[in-house]
Formats: sequence, structure tokens, C-alpha cells
Amino acid sequence: MDLESIISLIIALLVVIALPLAFRRRKKPDPQKREDFYQYLKEIGVKASLVEKGNEREKIGLSRISGQTSEGIIELEDRNIDSINIIIAASQYGTSYFLDYLVKSSNITANRTVKKTRLTVKKSFILWGKVVAMEWKGDKSLAQSLNFDYRLKDRLLQRDVTGLRGSIGILPEPKHGYTRIKTSYSLPSPEVFDALDIIARHIKSW
Repeated sequence: MDLESIISLIIALLVVIALPLAFRRRKKPDPQKREDFYQYLKEIGVKASLVEKGNEREKIGLSRISGQTSEGIIELEDRNIDSINIIIAASQYGTSYFLDYLVKSSNITANRTVKKTRLTVKKSFILWGKVVAMEWKGDKSLAQSLNFDYRLKDRLLQRDVTGLRGSIGILPEPKHGYTRIKTSYSLPSPEVFDALDIIARHIKSW
């Protein structure tokens, strides 16, 4: 048996062992996610309040097909970000949580074509390296504005955007008059939260 065949066999065995373990450890729904995030925002000095369940903003961007539901809205004061929607996506593999930072976007209408925009990053090492470069891609106008904001770039690089557990997506919702800044669920440092608010400021002038 050659080396390539041995490596393939080892990888196959690891997959067979890892899959059952992954299924056992899959996350269960946590009804405290919104409360925990709200309390954290207060700790870092962000003025926030819990909105009564059933608010219309809970529906923005939800995909029922993929099993997404809203855990509720947190409303912010004195920020470019209007509010935060805590999203739960349940599947046979477990439960994932996401955050939709909602930005009022009266400048985006159904008659204006705008594209989704996403932050791409380059790491010093592919899997576990530190982020050394980043670029916004998608809507030409918004991406250019974000890419030339060196203060924003410095903040994200200094705090290492991988702390957000994935990329940042900007998704316009003209039907609702909002734009979503989408990230995986994580408690952002004050610096990263300020960076997200800077992104929201760019969206408002988009």
C-alpha cells in the first residue's frame, strides 16, 4: 500500500470517528442568548433595551426554509445600528446562532439595485493564522467606501476579525427599509462593536 492510500485511509477513519462525536455535542437551543447579549451590551457601555416579542423587525431576512427563527430584538440608543436581531437556525445537526445588526436604510428602495457585500480576509496561516489583510467585495460603491476607511480596517485588524467566528456580511432588505450586518453569534469587544457601528454609518450614506 503506497503512502497516498495510507493517508486516505487514515482520513476516512478520522471522519468515521469524528461524525458521531460531533452529533453528540451539537448545540441545543438556549433561550438565554438574547438576555445574555443584552446584559453584555450594558457592561460595555452600550445603551440598549429589550423589545417585546412579536416585533415586525424579527421577520427581516428570516429564511423559514432553513429553519430560522428570531429570539427577539434588542434596540440600541445613540448608535448608527438601530437594533439587533438574535437569530436561531435549527437543523438535524444542531442549533446555530447568528446576529443581524439592523441599520435603517431609507436610501435603499426596491427600485434601486444594490448587491450583497462581504468581508474577505487573508490569514498568515490558512487554518489558524492571524488575519493580516482584508477586503470588502460585492456592491462596488459600498465596498470602495469601506475599503478606503483605514480607521475601520485598523480596528478590525487590531482586534483580529476572526473573533467574530466568521465573515461579516452586509445584506440589503429594501422591502423592509433596513440593511442587515450579519455575523455569527459572539460577544464583540468594545472595539469590534464600534467597528460594526462604523460599518452601519457607511450603510446609512450608501
